[in-house]
Amino acid sequence: MTDQFDRAQQLEEMQREIALKKHRTFQAVSRLYCEDCDAPIPEKRRQMIQGVTRCVTCQQRFEMQQRNFRK
Repeated sequence: MTDQFDRAQQLEEMQREIALKKHRTFQAVSRLYCEDCDAPIPEKRRQMIQGVTRCVTCQQRFEMQQRNFRK
Protein backbone atom coordinates (compact mmCIF):
# COMPACT_ATOMS: atom_id res chain seq x y z
CA MET A 1 0.00 0.00 0.00
CA THR A 2 2.80 2.43 0.82
CA ASP A 3 4.43 1.77 -2.55
CA GLN A 4 1.33 3.12 -4.24
CA PHE A 5 1.43 6.29 -2.12
CA ASP A 6 5.17 6.68 -2.67
CA ARG A 7 4.71 6.47 -6.45
CA ALA A 8 1.85 8.95 -6.32
CA GLN A 9 3.97 11.35 -4.30
CA GLN A 10 6.91 11.01 -6.70
CA LEU A 11 4.62 11.65 -9.66
CA GLU A 12 3.17 14.71 -7.97
CA GLU A 13 6.65 16.09 -7.21
CA MET A 14 7.78 15.49 -10.78
CA GLN A 15 4.71 17.24 -12.20
CA ARG A 16 5.22 20.17 -9.82
CA GLU A 17 8.86 20.53 -10.86
CA ILE A 18 7.91 20.50 -14.54
CA ALA A 19 5.24 23.16 -13.95
CA LEU A 20 7.66 25.35 -11.97
CA LYS A 21 10.33 25.03 -14.64
CA LYS A 22 7.86 26.11 -17.34
CA HIS A 23 6.75 29.03 -15.19
CA ARG A 24 10.32 30.21 -14.56
CA THR A 25 11.29 30.12 -18.24
CA PHE A 26 8.26 32.13 -19.41
CA GLN A 27 9.44 35.37 -21.00
CA ALA A 28 6.74 38.02 -21.00
CA VAL A 29 6.70 40.50 -23.86
CA SER A 30 6.72 44.16 -22.91
CA ARG A 31 4.22 46.49 -24.48
CA LEU A 32 5.41 49.44 -26.55
CA TYR A 33 2.57 51.66 -25.32
CA CYS A 34 0.95 51.98 -21.90
CA GLU A 35 -2.25 49.98 -21.58
CA ASP A 36 -3.90 52.80 -19.60
CA CYS A 37 -2.90 56.06 -21.33
CA ASP A 38 -1.36 54.84 -24.64
CA ALA A 39 1.84 56.81 -23.99
CA PRO A 40 5.04 55.21 -25.31
CA ILE A 41 6.89 53.13 -22.71
CA PRO A 42 10.60 54.06 -22.75
CA GLU A 43 12.89 51.37 -24.17
CA LYS A 44 15.06 51.33 -21.03
CA ARG A 45 11.99 50.55 -18.89
CA ARG A 46 10.93 47.77 -21.29
CA GLN A 47 14.40 46.24 -21.09
CA MET A 48 14.62 46.44 -17.29
CA ILE A 49 11.13 45.05 -16.57
CA GLN A 50 10.10 42.12 -18.73
CA GLY A 51 6.40 42.14 -19.46
CA VAL A 52 5.88 45.78 -18.50
CA THR A 53 2.45 47.03 -19.53
CA ARG A 54 2.25 50.54 -18.06
CA CYS A 55 4.29 53.74 -18.05
CA VAL A 56 5.76 54.80 -14.70
CA THR A 57 2.97 57.26 -13.90
CA CYS A 58 0.16 54.80 -14.63
CA GLN A 59 1.98 52.00 -12.79
CA GLN A 60 2.29 54.18 -9.69
CA ARG A 61 -1.40 55.09 -9.92
CA PHE A 62 -2.31 51.41 -10.36
CA GLU A 63 -0.25 50.35 -7.33
CA MET A 64 -1.83 53.08 -5.18
CA GLN A 65 -5.29 51.88 -6.20
CA GLN A 66 -4.33 48.30 -5.34
CA ARG A 67 -3.06 49.34 -1.91
CA ASN A 68 -6.19 51.37 -1.18
CA PHE A 69 -8.40 48.53 -2.37
CA ARG A 70 -6.81 46.08 0.09
CA LYS A 71 -7.49 48.29 3.12
